Amino acid sequence: MSYLREFARTFSHNPRNDLLSGLTVALALVPEAVAFAFVAGVHPLVGLYAAFMVGLVTSLLGGRPGMISGAAGALAVVMVSLVAEAERAYGAGSGVQYLFATVILMGILQISAGFFRLGKFIRLVPHPVMLGFVNGLAIVIFLAQLPQLQVSTPEGKWGWLSGEWLSGISLYVMLGLIALTMAIIINLPKLTKAVPSALAAIVVVSLVAIGFGLDTRTVGDMASIAGGLPQLAVPVVPFTLDTLLFILPYAVILAAIGLIESLLTVTVIDEMTNTRGRGNQECVAQGIANIATGFIGGMGGCAMIGQSMINVSSGGQGRLSGLAAALFLLSFILFASPLIEQIPIAALVGVMFMVVIGTFEWASFRIVGKVPRHDAFVLILVSVVTVFTDLAIAVITGVIVSALVFAWQHARRIGVKASVLNNGGKLYQLDGPLFFGSVTAFRDAFDVQNDPEQVYIDFASSRVCDHSALEAIDTLADRYQEAGKQLHLLHLSEECRGLLKKAGSLCEVNVIEDPRYRLAVDELS
Repeated sequence: MSYLREFARTFSHNPRNDLLSGLTVALALVPEAVAFAFVAGVHPLVGLYAAFMVGLVTSLLGGRPGMISGAAGALAVVMVSLVAEAERAYGAGSGVQYLFATVILMGILQISAGFFRLGKFIRLVPHPVMLGFVNGLAIVIFLAQLPQLQVSTPEGKWGWLSGEWLSGISLYVMLGLIALTMAIIINLPKLTKAVPSALAAIVVVSLVAIGFGLDTRTVGDMASIAGGLPQLAVPVVPFTLDTLLFILPYAVILAAIGLIESLLTVTVIDEMTNTRGRGNQECVAQGIANIATGFIGGMGGCAMIGQSMINVSSGGQGRLSGLAAALFLLSFILFASPLIEQIPIAALVGVMFMVVIGTFEWASFRIVGKVPRHDAFVLILVSVVTVFTDLAIAVITGVIVSALVFAWQHARRIGVKASVLNNGGKLYQLDGPLFFGSVTAFRDAFDVQNDPEQVYIDFASSRVCDHSALEAIDTLADRYQEAGKQLHLLHLSEECRGLLKKAGSLCEVNVIEDPRYRLAVDELS
């Protein structure tokens, strides 16, 4: 019942805006899905069916209303290796079947991640990594449009670098239509917001190109999008351990990339709409969507930040917008392919260029010189790695670098102040966390040979964080014991005492149980 109430609440705040923005998104999905299918080495309908099914299921079950999911380029660049390897190992025509099986296993892994509530770990992604993520994806979206400005583009992620560019009238017509599309998107909201500016731009530019008989590339020049309803079928692969071992590594990578991109996109849309999505629910929805996609002959997918930005900026913030986009896309395949295939590619490129402008965090140029240097470095690093490799590697790299910087900074903050007590003992007061990065400085701060028989370490301003800290304390205690002296620990927090108790014989020290700090100081002084 709680899900039904939540579904009803988030289904649509404005049905008209949701339907129109859904139509806009569906139009923009067509060339993207076809292009990503080409990248993965499969038939265009495999990409279109994936865009339909993933978008349909996640719009109904997902944790982020208004977010658009479909066939994604981040997944396609991994899938191409899977398809090629399967073709080599199992024969021509088998690659796509192993792809479907992998997508199903990918979905099972994503559902498991949701049930184990792993979505919350997206909170560990620092803000510089988030900025690098959106900037990198903006650059990737921009680069993905460049092949449309070429006569032919060699295969591969960077094939456009050596492709043959348009020239003469063809280039001028293409650039002019792109500029017209962008001008309409920018200026129409100043006149009226009754119609999404991106949708109006696509319609106007299409009418201009058709009306004047302009010789420009259209959606139909990429591939025919005509097809029937997707058919339910089990992937034609042997159900053996060898098959599982073959597809499992790819499924793990695809599941990780899909969830990372989806959860980060959830965060981006949360900030844009000042609302909060549900990460774990989105993990489960993405998994169900990919399982369903694998059984209808789709290439799988995840959240698409570009289309999500189009949807939200066009006013689509309810589940109805994603549902409408999926159903409009299916209707294009079934009924309207001749009409959709006449849309100039230039109009869709112009829309995506506006997405690039809206996605890129231009403020990052301004803050680079104002934030700590390591944050600026992480921002740039994640952007570059996203462009040259893939999203999962970029985000993981950014998180690791940020964690190492954090550890290094805190390792240098450990402070030790020594003083002699009235009872003849010596008190060491720690300041800063004791963990693997600070244990060396901790050990070097003690003078075991010259210290008195009773030595106290005050942890009032410190915390014992990990096994390295326990080992450092135990090693120090052994050194004092070998010297015939006693080491006592004061003012440990409840959490630290629990950590020492759990360690048992791994760390044998005398802990003075005294929650009243002032009394302990009085007794010692």
